[in-house]
Amino acid sequence: MDHDPHNGSASVLTHSATLRRLLYEALAALGLDPTDTYRQAYQGLPLSPPLLNAREDHDSAPRFWQALPGISGDGDIGLHLGERMQPRPLDVVGYLLLASRDLGQALESFVRFQHILSGGFAARLELDEASARLIFDLNYRGVGSLRQQMECLALLLLKMLASVSDGGFPLSGLDLRHPAPRRLSEHRRLFGLLPRFAQPHDALVFPRAWLARPSRSANPRLFAVLWAQAELELAELEENQLLNRVRYWLEVNLGVRLCDLQSCARALDYSPAALQRALAEQGQSFRRLHDEVRRLRAQTLLAGGLAIREVARACGFAELSPFYRAFKRWQGATPQHYRRQSVDQAAAVD
Repeated sequence: MDHDPHNGSASVLTHSATLRRLLYEALAALGLDPTDTYRQAYQGLPLSPPLLNAREDHDSAPRFWQALPGISGDGDIGLHLGERMQPRPLDVVGYLLLASRDLGQALESFVRFQHILSGGFAARLELDEASARLIFDLNYRGVGSLRQQMECLALLLLKMLASVSDGGFPLSGLDLRHPAPRRLSEHRRLFGLLPRFAQPHDALVFPRAWLARPSRSANPRLFAVLWAQAELELAELEENQLLNRVRYWLEVNLGVRLCDLQSCARALDYSPAALQRALAEQGQSFRRLHDEVRRLRAQTLLAGGLAIREVARACGFAELSPFYRAFKRWQGATPQHYRRQSVDQAAAVD
């Protein structure tokens, strides 16, 4: 996917090839040629094979999911791919889920190591007295929630959790961020209930008591080995580390919703104090990162010719005057002067 023009700092996140390997198999099971389908979706762009240890650009995924209904002629293709998928452990996270003591430990592992699967995950577990909600949001720059991907992923997660909890999983609710499609019969058939659409998060809802459900494949010694290996793999993923994920969260949400420390911490499954400490350990602060993303976006949009009021709004400023003050602090010049300089420099290069 081309990067969002509102993005200046271009924080790169990656995901594993695990899902693509399962997608190849599911596409073939539906009678679609996987290689040809990907070739059509990516329109000739080079695409590496889905190797076990390969990492892929996270922001390339929307191109595939947006093109897929047209290529397949199936408006419910995400659901039908999820129905055909046969989940099995293809990476350390998958093996951890199976070796977990119970469903609670499996979900703890998923949330802890989610960024091995994808740097774009913003997954967390929320509990109340009777229910548990596994939020599994996947975020992309400049793209809202992808209906086909998230419906496929919801079915895949259900199958994975059922494999941990002895073949069953009592789904009591499903929240999805995208708007409701016109037809819902396939949703009811495959989920056993109607999802709630246009919700703040993508989430599976189930009884909290099931967190204590023992895993039929529990193996404490193997779990300890796998946890240590997952920690090593997570630490090696420099592109998915905290600074990049905070920048990415800001790039996705700036100009869309309030981008404060509390909101970012919640999305990344930190307390505000813990996020501040973690950033301070790397010589950064949320305020400086917020400022950096705003500055780079403003430079990009001004150079691209967007109206100054629209630039301010895209950078999260409700009024022009604080934007002018911030920009002069960043650049030592007004937005108009910066734009003239950018135009003059571009003309000189030409």
